[in-house]
Amino acid sequence: MNLEECFSKGLLMKTRPDIEKARRSIETAEHKISLSKKEISAKIYEGAMISSYASMFHSGRALLFRDGVKERSHYAVYVYLKEKYRERIGDALINEFSALRLQRHEILYGFSDDGEKIRKDDAENILSASNNFLSAIKAILEL
Repeated sequence: MNLEECFSKGLLMKTRPDIEKARRSIETAEHKISLSKKEISAKIYEGAMISSYASMFHSGRALLFRDGVKERSHYAVYVYLKEKYRERIGDALINEFSALRLQRHEILYGFSDDGEKIRKDDAENILSASNNFLSAIKAILEL
């Protein structure tokens, strides 16, 4: 699915740009990173992965808010970032966001034991990626 299809299917909608919502979304992303660090310290690696992904999601949403776009799908956020911000964020971080999106979905809604397979080093690597993702987006937003 491409960006045009996301808009035509209602997964993304044009709205008024809102820098205040973008700032609040960044604050939420920072909070989720803080939570992920605490979860790693408490050896709750599945929770840390979910919090790190949530940070990436809220970071991405900040760009959408700034651009005047409302999302109705985590996948649509990925498509938007890939098509609009690939050059500034980079393929590696955008692809990491998408991979974590799928892993989070499976942990929350699936029947696999993927969450039990997350080790400390996995959680730390995911946290590092979410920090890099947040930094890249804050640079774009000039925050």
